[in-house]
Amino acid sequence: MGWFGRKRDPLSEQERRLNARLQELQSQISSLHQQINQEQAQPKLRSTAQPHAAPVPGVATHDPAFEAVSHQRVTNPFSSEASPLRGGELGVKPSGPFAPLQRLWRQFRGTQTRNPTLVRYLAAGNVQGLRPLRYEKRVARNRFLMLLAAFIVILYGLIYWYRNFL
Repeated sequence: MGWFGRKRDPLSEQERRLNARLQELQSQISSLHQQINQEQAQPKLRSTAQPHAAPVPGVATHDPAFEAVSHQRVTNPFSSEASPLRGGELGVKPSGPFAPLQRLWRQFRGTQTRNPTLVRYLAAGNVQGLRPLRYEKRVARNRFLMLLAAFIVILYGLIYWYRNFL
């Protein structure tokens, strides 16, 4: 019976199996290295019947591969053909009667996002594991209202104490 026998350690058993697999893979690697060395040691023979034969299909040729480049983005923005600078470009403040109104409008409007799809997903709550923004906004709004109510109660208490006791 197994009452007085020692229990097998599952970690040591797993280690033994992994070491055996490692030895097997190392022997395969060494045999493959030996095969490669034997193939490289043998001289390569070629046919002299057709010395200038066409290249074998499937063998890579050394022709350069070119990609299509959008030259519209590469053009020089500082060329003489470029349009004159308008206000707000390159750090120049816009001038004119409506410039302060435009700056104020830009502050309320916020910046444009680089990935509007991600913003839509975050707002709708479609990303797994993230709460929707409307929930976060509601929590922030409720927290603000509770702090505002606490501040008003404390302020009312201070005013009451000041009037009655001083």
